[in-house]
Amino acid sequence: MGKVSGRSMAEAIREAKDNGLKLVLGEPELFVEFLRDYVPIDMLKDVKPTDIEDITERFLPLFQDSKDSDTVKRINLKGKTPLFVIAILEYETKVNYRASFKMLQYISLVLHEYEKDANKEKENASSAKGFKYPPVLPIVFYDGKGKWTAETNYLNRTEMSDVFEKYIPKFEYELVDLNKYDAQDIASFGNTLSLVMLIDKIRTADGISIFEKLPDDYIENLKQNIPPHLNKILADVITVFLTRIDVPEDEIEKVTDHLYTRRIHEMFTHIDNYSVQETRREAKAEGKAEGKAEERIAIAKKLLEIGVPIEKVCKATGLTRKAVEQLRDAT
Repeated sequence: MGKVSGRSMAEAIREAKDNGLKLVLGEPELFVEFLRDYVPIDMLKDVKPTDIEDITERFLPLFQDSKDSDTVKRINLKGKTPLFVIAILEYETKVNYRASFKMLQYISLVLHEYEKDANKEKENASSAKGFKYPPVLPIVFYDGKGKWTAETNYLNRTEMSDVFEKYIPKFEYELVDLNKYDAQDIASFGNTLSLVMLIDKIRTADGISIFEKLPDDYIENLKQNIPPHLNKILADVITVFLTRIDVPEDEIEKVTDHLYTRRIHEMFTHIDNYSVQETRREAKAEGKAEGKAEERIAIAKKLLEIGVPIEKVCKATGLTRKAVEQLRDAT
């Protein structure tokens, strides 16, 4: 088994869990880049990593299905009331039509906690005429295959909204749909997050070709600008995304080794030369051999450990949904 910066590949995959973007948005420097690149609010262009406090753990116990997909941040805006950012990460193949209602729940909880904290600092502070609640910015990041068709405004999710519009919350969440950005758009940002987003767009072997069309100076700029202390996070994210398209562990190790040694050009060349389709053809041929069933089960277990959705596990291994569900329930 290969090593990734002193850890086994299996350990890296387990630590990365099911969502590379969760790892990214947990890092203040990359979260700042996310706000600057994908949220059209000028005020956020000046936010620094030191202005961000992650308060996710205060809320996730109430959302047991979201421990690896949502994040809540408190951003301290200089001279102003804090801004709270709720980011729901949707990476499943199915659109989450509950997103607007889930945001309503989150917003209520965040404001409730803010009020409690204010009243601890000063008794009955929230009862004063001049007391104001802080702004909350709700964001849904979507990198699924299909079109996002869920309502972005809670009002439109409510029956008889034309009659009761006055009494229904009308907030709208900011939708960041990765499908609306092509490789050139993402590369134009030229930062560390852009590399993550580009790799996230790889869905099939053919998708790897997106790196052939990048500007000549893009990779060189990355080599100069990626902070060394972010290498581990990037390696884990790369592991998650390349596992998703069935790249073997030893091949992923070669890619991440290039990252750690700053050989960015070689890393992309290696990805470009790798043929996922050929590997699948070889795997299909080997499937006739004795013991193939055990191998597929082992692969399915590993994919389940890192949170790959059941549908994708079935597709990658050829196992039935029932068999995969039994493996999941046994772990």
